[in-house]
Amino acid sequence: MTTKVAPAIIILGQNSLSTARKIVSSLPQAKIYGLSNRTQDVDISFTNFGETVRELFAAGTPIIGICAAGILIRTIAPLISDKRQEPPVLAVAEDGSAVVPLLGGLSGVNDLARLIAEGLHVQAAITTTGDLRFRTALLSPPPGYYLANPEDAKKFISDLLAGAKVKLVGTAPWLSNSQLPIDSDGELTIQITEKKVNLTSDCLVYHPQTVAIAITTATSETLNQIYQLLQETNIARESIAGIFAPLSLAAHSTLQAIAQTFNVPTRFFSDSQLTSQSSTVAQAATGTDSQIISFSPSLALAISPQIIDPETIGQARGKLAIIGTGPGASRWMSPEVKEILTSATDLVGYKTYINLIGSLADGKRCHESDNRVEEARAKLALDLAAAGKYVAVVSSGDPGIFAMATAVFEVIDRYNKPEWQTIDIQVAPGISAMQATAAAIGAPLGHDFCVISLSDILKPWEIIAQRIVAAAQADFVIAFYNPVSKERTWQLAAARDIILQYRKPDTPVILGQNLGRPGENVKVITLAQLEPACADMRTLIIIGSSQTQQIKILDNQVRVYTSRRYTLEDTTPTTDMKL
Repeated sequence: MTTKVAPAIIILGQNSLSTARKIVSSLPQAKIYGLSNRTQDVDISFTNFGETVRELFAAGTPIIGICAAGILIRTIAPLISDKRQEPPVLAVAEDGSAVVPLLGGLSGVNDLARLIAEGLHVQAAITTTGDLRFRTALLSPPPGYYLANPEDAKKFISDLLAGAKVKLVGTAPWLSNSQLPIDSDGELTIQITEKKVNLTSDCLVYHPQTVAIAITTATSETLNQIYQLLQETNIARESIAGIFAPLSLAAHSTLQAIAQTFNVPTRFFSDSQLTSQSSTVAQAATGTDSQIISFSPSLALAISPQIIDPETIGQARGKLAIIGTGPGASRWMSPEVKEILTSATDLVGYKTYINLIGSLADGKRCHESDNRVEEARAKLALDLAAAGKYVAVVSSGDPGIFAMATAVFEVIDRYNKPEWQTIDIQVAPGISAMQATAAAIGAPLGHDFCVISLSDILKPWEIIAQRIVAAAQADFVIAFYNPVSKERTWQLAAARDIILQYRKPDTPVILGQNLGRPGENVKVITLAQLEPACADMRTLIIIGSSQTQQIKILDNQVRVYTSRRYTLEDTTPTTDMKL
């Protein structure tokens, strides 16, 4: 069995990890969620069991809880309302001795239970009578089939269990290979058809996803034209497997709206492979044996003799997510970033940053590079996304603060390659080193502050110095990124000397090194003590304003804060300075 949404395996203690790992062997796309402070070496940590499980359930994520069935049931109970929308929910014994499907009969929970049980070498606790007797779940057809009248299925299955025979009209290997009592003279009927038909209680109707909609020109009228085409052909919308189009339409909002309307994926073909005729796109999607019905040169419908799997046809619209993983520790990584890392096919980034994401990189194609080749990295990421990949460009901290988000957009602006215009691009923020350093020591950013990079690789020192003067004169708290490298040591001393003309020598200075990583260290010195030897490229420096205070709290722990209260007199500079 395959599932489009990666299942979540929930564990509450370290003893459950070995069973979780065995389940992952059967479900490689699954992610292990572990309770913080009780589990290690998991994919995703959580602190609140109830909130996490309910969020996963609401998002339609299959849930495999290695815990008591009762706790899962009670946790999800308030959300249970529509059985057609429920994802699979299973309880598994800690030692793997029992696999119990709880919810999701219409979404393949029994098949998922059998797959897990097979990997654990046990029997799944299937209690669905029809499933057991007929070796098929009429209520939860396999991918590619849609049950049109599930409200009739309960009585239908009861009649079968009571001895009724069933006539099979149409082709569906999963039914013909089952143990259903199939008889050409059966009093019940199962019909497999792309057509809309009148529904009756003695006939279950399954719509196979064998229909492709091909579009070569998208306008405001395209959706209405599709409805008209479906009506003229009497095709059920549930048989639509996907929307297919030239790659040049990938970013077209109308195409995206059509795909959302029918809840199907979009797939694209290189413009060079196609003519402008929609029939060419339809045939590319469904093969030469399909039936092509053209509505216009820009819109066609094709019926394939086989179930269409869109993921094997053409390419998806490329996605590029520029993510910030935080300063280092996984606990600082946002749920959005973790979700992107779970879904991405390719990771692009500086090797050190990719290593920080740990097991979330497992199974991904990793494209590592040196930290100084940002333009080349951005080009690679864009080219991969243009080829239909889901690419995550990995930055530490926040990607929009002296990091890769700007590099990507600069490259797009400079080279303006047409294929990059089709990519779906997003930026996912992260906790910056500046924020992490400030939080570790108190609240030094409690009032107005600015952020300056001391690297003069991309801008001249004269500009940097002007900005330091302006920030010092304005009495901003100043955060310095990139303070010192092997080749650059003098800039930090020069910056200190400028600020000393506006700040007192005993102004608090915070040094945050290796935040969230081995060797983490946060300490407070004075401005007069600040030397290049105090820092490296992994150090974030925060220099206080005239209002920044250093205090001691419990057990003489040092804390630094900048008051939110300010008066006009506080802004008077101590001297005038000329560069």
